Amino acid sequence: MQARKSACAGPLDGIRVLDLTSVVLGPLATQSLADLGADVIKIEGPEGDLMRANGVSRNAGMSSIYLALNRNKRSVVLDLKTEAGAAALRQLITGADVFIHNMRVAAIERLGFGYDAVAALNPRIVYCVATGFGQDGPHRDKPAFDDIIQAACGLVSLGAAAGSRPEYVPSLIADKTTGIALANAVLAALLHRERHGEGQAVEVPMLETMASFVMAEHLAGLTFDPAAGPAGYARLLQGGRRPARTADGWICALPYTDRHWKAFFRAVDREDLAEKYNIASRAERNTHIRALYQHFGDITPDRTTAQWMALFEILDIPATPIYTPDELPSHPHLNAVGLFQSTVHPTEGPLREMRPTARFSATPLALRRHAPLLGEHTGEVLLEAGLAPCDIDAIAGTRNN
Repeated sequence: MQARKSACAGPLDGIRVLDLTSVVLGPLATQSLADLGADVIKIEGPEGDLMRANGVSRNAGMSSIYLALNRNKRSVVLDLKTEAGAAALRQLITGADVFIHNMRVAAIERLGFGYDAVAALNPRIVYCVATGFGQDGPHRDKPAFDDIIQAACGLVSLGAAAGSRPEYVPSLIADKTTGIALANAVLAALLHRERHGEGQAVEVPMLETMASFVMAEHLAGLTFDPAAGPAGYARLLQGGRRPARTADGWICALPYTDRHWKAFFRAVDREDLAEKYNIASRAERNTHIRALYQHFGDITPDRTTAQWMALFEILDIPATPIYTPDELPSHPHLNAVGLFQSTVHPTEGPLREMRPTARFSATPLALRRHAPLLGEHTGEVLLEAGLAPCDIDAIAGTRNN
């Protein structure tokens, strides 16, 4: 498979990343770096990334989730339990800028690729590990998955606090949020190296990252010592904001300011409610916010979604129809900005892919490479690293046995 021809290099052009991550968290982080122009070399064992089998597939090993998380990368298969595979990785390390993995620390130490061993080969390397739990805490060796972290960080309990049973968020939010944090950490360490010439070890733990994420608004009374009240942002846990039913569906609308509320009640001939709740006063409005949104939800079934959208456009009230994932490719804004792009994968055929979302004026981003087949670039990358063809053949033979 050939790389897509593109003049768009991205701001990380020239940075080489050895990506030993798998599943979702790590591949999302390294795809972010790849989208920014880094040469990301995905190091896989002979069995491949587990996520190659999850999701919808046309062909084995090339699932929808794998395709969504591994564009702009090259795949190299190395069996790190063999001396030939380990030696090849050591050779790659000498020319890399970043080494990133999400294995348990004890496991990668057993393979001989802990930070000290890698830094001995390349002192300038940025060595980044995504862990489930920080390595200076008692849970450092525990396994971690998205569900576990959602529950441990307080996220799952928020639904119960609002009066429903605890539920997982139906998105891999812990993996993806931590993946973004992981990419940011790599970028910061690369900037430090650029300024000061030194590599370093970086750890991004899932639990700490997600606890900080959740508690940004929910620390509440626990912010103060002694506590001024319980944790939890009351507006989210007790407020009345929720999707509103219309005559033919659902809508999300947010009258927020006194101007919004006055305009809304005037438009529906209920100015008496504006007077009743004294909405000109923010304090009074906040006191009665649940009642206000209850009235809002009682009124919205009187018109269709399209009618409400037209009215809210006139009133400048933030609003949107509720879109399903199936509807997003036809979302008028996403369609206009070309988020979803039609491509042709050499083995998977026509695909719908999402382009990188950031916009750079001087170093624009692009879909440069299709998500690779397992081991597709093994020979190419190892030749670039200076391995002899006979050694590469030996590694390939080991992989195929």
